Amino acid sequence: MRKAYRYRLYPTGKQAAFLDGQVAEACRLYNAALQERRDAYRIAGRSLNYYEQANQLKEIRAAGDLALENFSCSQDVLRRVDKTFKTFFARVKKGGTAGFPRFKPRSRFDSITFPSYGDGCRLLPYGKLKIQGAGHIKVKLHRPIVGTIKTVTIKREAGKWYVCFSVEYEPAPLPHSAEAVGLDVGLSAFVTLSDSTEVENPRHYREAQARLRRAQRKVARRKRGSNRRRKAVVLLQKAHAHVRNQRTNFHHQLSRTLVNQYGVIVVENLNVKGLSGGMLAKSVHDAGWSAFLTKLAYKAAEAGRVFVKVDPRGTSQTCLCGARVPKTLKVRWHECEACGLSAPRDHISAQLILRLGLSLLGLTWPTAASVPNEAVCFS
Repeated sequence: MRKAYRYRLYPTGKQAAFLDGQVAEACRLYNAALQERRDAYRIAGRSLNYYEQANQLKEIRAAGDLALENFSCSQDVLRRVDKTFKTFFARVKKGGTAGFPRFKPRSRFDSITFPSYGDGCRLLPYGKLKIQGAGHIKVKLHRPIVGTIKTVTIKREAGKWYVCFSVEYEPAPLPHSAEAVGLDVGLSAFVTLSDSTEVENPRHYREAQARLRRAQRKVARRKRGSNRRRKAVVLLQKAHAHVRNQRTNFHHQLSRTLVNQYGVIVVENLNVKGLSGGMLAKSVHDAGWSAFLTKLAYKAAEAGRVFVKVDPRGTSQTCLCGARVPKTLKVRWHECEACGLSAPRDHISAQLILRLGLSLLGLTWPTAASVPNEAVCFS
């Protein structure tokens, strides 16, 4: 399996300036490669590929027209351009909305990648990271790296520098658990479990709105291109990063708790993009359901748990007895005239989600005594 470890870097002023310059050069190469592809098609009707552009790198570097220290980093930038165009054409072929690849400003190009560990970037035994051209940079290794490092990415975020190690590792399954749970995500409660447990929605963005609004106004008042505006932008980025880190921490802790306890986890196969429009957009984005379910899925796979996605249609409009119980979004209580069941709406939905998931596994509800002792993912 693959996973990523992110650590904080503490470069000196000179090292930070060097890294800024390297990211700026990568951005310049990205835009030049994009321009070359556009010109080739407009003038000669040709579509360039990665290999045609990569073959020019040695000549460009020999002429002194590219200041990226590491050759493999330059190749990775061209792979980004190639991937961007391939994704664009794939969207066009599927008939979806396809935005043509655009040039990137320096303010929005924030990382360089070393595609082979040891080639230009490697960890040293005494807690420092050696980067070609920058020297030894202090890194905060707050947890050990488990697995074999494959790629290294240096990233700038909100005025700080980070290093991300992509590693290959062997998963370590947790002890077998025969417990099963269904999850119904929502806005009033972040998630409701099939055993009626409700996890409160922390609403990190809503809580930070006043602080974010002040930071945004400070940016708006500054003159474009000025140092004062750049400083205000960094403060705004830090405010957003704080909210993002709070949300990520909440997702990690909750997903870890669920994976440790349950052997079968059944969730809704949500179309979050379709739900994030209209009046509920801010609340949906604040909850971050997609990010949470992604973390839950990879933790379940790593721990050898069974992770099942089911079609959520009808789970909020049906009773456990099978009767149809139509409800609007405002109605938060389930009342079934057929069997007399009265319970919170989300609790019933979570139980129906669990029942659907167990039926895919060939198990009976509400018991799951024969839960398989291996990682399975249904969607």
